[in-house]
Amino acid sequence: MPRAPAKAAPKPKPKAKAGPRARAKVRKISPAEQARVEEIFHRFLAETDDPRTELSYDSPYALVVAVALSAQATDVQVNKATVKLFAAADTPQAMLALGEEGLIPYIASIGLFRTKAKNVIAAARIIIEQHGGEVPLTREALQALPGVGRKTASVVLNELRIEPAIAVDTHVFRLAHRLGLAFGKTPDQVEAELMALVPAPYLVRAHHWLILHGRYVCVARRPRCEDCLIADLCPSRGQAA
Repeated sequence: MPRAPAKAAPKPKPKAKAGPRARAKVRKISPAEQARVEEIFHRFLAETDDPRTELSYDSPYALVVAVALSAQATDVQVNKATVKLFAAADTPQAMLALGEEGLIPYIASIGLFRTKAKNVIAAARIIIEQHGGEVPLTREALQALPGVGRKTASVVLNELRIEPAIAVDTHVFRLAHRLGLAFGKTPDQVEAELMALVPAPYLVRAHHWLILHGRYVCVARRPRCEDCLIADLCPSRGQAA
């Protein structure tokens, strides 16, 4: 008697892509540690209640362009370039009319300027053709633009107060470890840890507090512990890392 054909095993359902909060390993911390973290951000708030990016912009589109240009460049370098660029082209339409070759002279002082010029012009075209000339202000749509990765989208959404996000650059990565706020080995892991740890009332401003503190006080070679408003809360006080 012939065997009945075996039933095919059900195909496993594809796993949903996890965001930073989903990927975060939630650490169980003591009440004392919770109080320390709360106090760190309370002091940042007391010093600067509305921290903002140091990039110059006057529209969401200009912000997207400035942040995209800032990869592997300083805010000072970008601002020197965009003050002239945005005077000539501060809309997607004007940028597209400028074209790659017209854009390059404005940003030639910034690293990777040829690749960035290509991406900025391609993004302008997409914004015009797919979004009616208005910058799309959702994470998915922003990250679909050429030259706009997760970190750039996070900076834009957080700066515009649309979505709490912590973009982890070298300053934030260093400071998170020195303060004992995160222990991940990659920027994504540190982002996930910070997003899970930072108290909700401070979350939308945490990115700027950390980046500015890392840029001007908790610097890489010799942290300025003597000028640090949270030195007594820092496990790395007096140690260069």
